[in-house]
Amino acid sequence: MINLRGFDSNNFLENAKTVYGLRTEVEKLADELSKKKYKNIIMIGQGGTVFTWTPIAIYLRHLADIPVYVETAAEMVLKKDMPYLSADSLILTNSVSGDTTEILDAVRYCNKKGYKVYGLTGKADSPLAQMLEKPIYHPVGGTDGSYLLYYFLTLKIYHNWGFFDDYDRWADQMVNIGKNLLKFREDFDPRAKSIAEKYYNEPLTMLVASGMTWAATELFSMCILEEMQWVRTRPIRSSDFFHGPLEIVDNTLPVFVIKGEDEYRPLDERVERFVKQHTNKVEVIDTKDFVFDGIDDEYRVMLTPMIFSSILDDRLAYWYHMYRGHDLDFRRYYRQFDY
Repeated sequence: MINLRGFDSNNFLENAKTVYGLRTEVEKLADELSKKKYKNIIMIGQGGTVFTWTPIAIYLRHLADIPVYVETAAEMVLKKDMPYLSADSLILTNSVSGDTTEILDAVRYCNKKGYKVYGLTGKADSPLAQMLEKPIYHPVGGTDGSYLLYYFLTLKIYHNWGFFDDYDRWADQMVNIGKNLLKFREDFDPRAKSIAEKYYNEPLTMLVASGMTWAATELFSMCILEEMQWVRTRPIRSSDFFHGPLEIVDNTLPVFVIKGEDEYRPLDERVERFVKQHTNKVEVIDTKDFVFDGIDDEYRVMLTPMIFSSILDDRLAYWYHMYRGHDLDFRRYYRQFDY
């Protein structure tokens, strides 16, 4: 085991065990929920939780012809037209703090209509816990654990509905996810240090991604680099890159190209080819470079957001923090006062 600066590897592995240990409880809830044939699934988030729900929704849409919506809580309560929200909707949410104002408002909005909301929160005494139906308590937090718990819940439901026969084999292999994500952190750490050293003080950084890694890229851009490091970023979908953003690419602009492994990978590769010709500040980060041990390759696509969050949200964020001298926990505005 490598000693990673600013990271407690043993604690991480214990937390991974804690999250996996919730499997039985989450599956029990999934078994109860799957007794009803819902017309659609609505996932409510705000900020980072929107970004973590999004790849789950994408994956579920590949498994069955069931409408899956990801709603931003602040917008949801103001929408004029939301006919798909009904008593026949499976409504899910998550807030580890349990006091995210916008999510509380959205859950309250659903409860007033008589619609039950299920989901995850960190503490039994949090405001959200009092509003959820049969909440699952997720004390560890972090994107790694959230992704896994979202998958346990939704894929078990889909399994019971006849849409994911592999559930037991997949879920059994997830006992290995912690050690794999730790290894990916260890492998990427030297490169994370190098990237941060080169680009920590750039006036603008562009990040390009698609498909299953797009929302994870938004999360890293907004919730890590902007919120935690005050680094100005420009996240772009690979499909949109050639319709405007390409014109600002030159040797003054770092471009991080995130290459995923789903059907949209050719879009990432097209961007890669272009930027390598037009700027010398290119970092290509490919999830294919990270090989799982004890997890079948057929599950790689669904796990790519977890690869990405482990190497960038954790290791690259740490090294930005070291070179910028800016504490990852320090905020000027966020949660500092009412706004």
